[in-house]
Amino acid sequence: MVAEKDGSSPPKLTGERPPQQQQPLGQLRRTKQQVTDGFTVKAMMRNTVVRGPPVAGAFKERPTKPTAFRKFYERGDFPIALEHDSRGNKIAWKVEIEKLDYHHYLPLFFDGLCEMTFPYEFFARQGIHDMLEHGGNKILPVIPQLIIPIKNALNLRNRQVICITLKVLQHLVVSADMVGEALVPYYRQILPILNIFKNMNVNSGDGIDYSQQKRENIGDLIQETLEAFERYGGEDAYINIKYMVPTYQSCLLN
Repeated sequence: MVAEKDGSSPPKLTGERPPQQQQPLGQLRRTKQQVTDGFTVKAMMRNTVVRGPPVAGAFKERPTKPTAFRKFYERGDFPIALEHDSRGNKIAWKVEIEKLDYHHYLPLFFDGLCEMTFPYEFFARQGIHDMLEHGGNKILPVIPQLIIPIKNALNLRNRQVICITLKVLQHLVVSADMVGEALVPYYRQILPILNIFKNMNVNSGDGIDYSQQKRENIGDLIQETLEAFERYGGEDAYINIKYMVPTYQSCLLN
C-alpha cells in the first residue's frame, strides 16, 4: 500500500457540488428594474421606476371625420360649379346668392371648414365668403347654427384649418349688423382653442417671414380676430374675451 502524503486533499465524493463563493459584504446584486404607473401598488415596491405623466397633446392634430358638406357636394345638392379664368379658380353660382336659403346652406358650408382636400376645401371656404358678402340680414338668424361647425374646425388643431377659420370669423363679425354681439354668448365654445395657440408666432430672426405676407401666422391672426371680436362685440365683449383669454389686452383702451 502506498502511504498518503501529508497535506494532500481528501478524495472528492461523486455528486458533491463545489462550494459556492460568497459575495463580499457591501456588494449589492443588480436586479432588473420594472416600470409602472404612478399611484399603484407596484409603485411602492423596490426596484420600481414610476412612469411619468403622459403628454397632454394640446397642440396635437385631431383626425378628421367625414363632413356633411362632402356628402351633399358629391350628391350634387349645391347650386355651384367650378369655373376657371385668368385669375385662377372661382365658384360659379347657378342661382343668385341672395335667394339662397341661408338656414340650410350656410351651416353646411361652415361644416366644410374641416375639409383639407380639393375641391371640397375650395368650395367650402370660397362659398362661405361669397355668402357672407351677399347675405345681409339673412346672416344674423343663422349664427346659432354656425357655432358647432366653427368649434369642430378649431378643435382639429390643424394650423392651416385654424388660420382659414380665423379669417372666416373676421369676415363674419363685419358681414352684417349685430353679428359681432350675437357671437358673445358663444365665446366659451370658440375661444379656448384660440387661448392655446395665441402665443404661437413664427420667429424667423433676421429672415423674411413669408407667413405674415400670406396672413398664415396663427398668433397674429388670433390677435386680429380677438380685436375684431372686441371692436364689434359691444360693451360686454372685452370682459368675456378676458375671461377666456386672460393674456388679452384691450385694443380700445390704448
